[in-house]
Amino acid sequence: MSSSTIAMKDGTQLYYKDWGSGKPIVFHHGWPLSSDDWDGQMMFFALRGFRVIAHDRRGHGRSSQTDTGNEMDTYAADVDQLVAHLGLEGAVHIGHSTGGGEVARYIARYGGNGRAAKGVLLDAVPPIMVKSDKNPGGLPIDVFDGFRAALVANRAQFYLDVASGPFYGFNRPGAHVSEGLIRNWWRQGMMGGAKAAYDCIKAFSETDFTEDLQTIDVPVLVIHGDDDQIVPYADSGPLSAKLLKNGQLKTYKGTPHGVHSTNPDLLNPDLLAFITA
Repeated sequence: MSSSTIAMKDGTQLYYKDWGSGKPIVFHHGWPLSSDDWDGQMMFFALRGFRVIAHDRRGHGRSSQTDTGNEMDTYAADVDQLVAHLGLEGAVHIGHSTGGGEVARYIARYGGNGRAAKGVLLDAVPPIMVKSDKNPGGLPIDVFDGFRAALVANRAQFYLDVASGPFYGFNRPGAHVSEGLIRNWWRQGMMGGAKAAYDCIKAFSETDFTEDLQTIDVPVLVIHGDDDQIVPYADSGPLSAKLLKNGQLKTYKGTPHGVHSTNPDLLNPDLLAFITA
């Protein structure tokens, strides 16, 4: 199998890639991107004898541009249906940003009985991003309201601004700016549906993953850069690692949110070491 689509229970067509035949690794992408965001990791592991799977989340990439179901419970249920369809057992699930939330909810609800062997949360949104009395270190709701307003006003320019600036840390002094990464981010984002991307902002910012993290008992590696301008370090990675029964925190000094694209030579060996340990 190279790539295909599968119909979800509500008729949504979910696009996925499935390469290789070894130990399965499932990659979960961030907002508002697609499975293409994992090219650097999927090639790395495919060339080392692993079976690598990645899907375009509903409403994103080549999957159906959904009007409904753009929230974490449905995202996780979609993954469960895909995993069952592919017959995956003992898979490692790796999630970046919004995809990290998807991994947490999927493993907590569906990953038992050996279906999920390990998890990785990479610069991921858990435990919860939005500021509240229970989460005083979070980002104010105004930040996410601003995202929504910018998306509605001029989605194309908003996506260009995110990719050119904070996502990859290209707004930092002396940053090595990759025009290719910027264009590829924009391409992936614009392939998805505007409605799904709008809804997903609420999903990644307001979903509380505390109970999911506390439920998970398989080993989970939490990797987070301390210069992440999208999902700030102090209110995410360290808190998730503490909530997990079997969590390990690895902090990257000075890396941006999109570290898997800017620093694959740093990340990929760490992922390999964790998966094979």
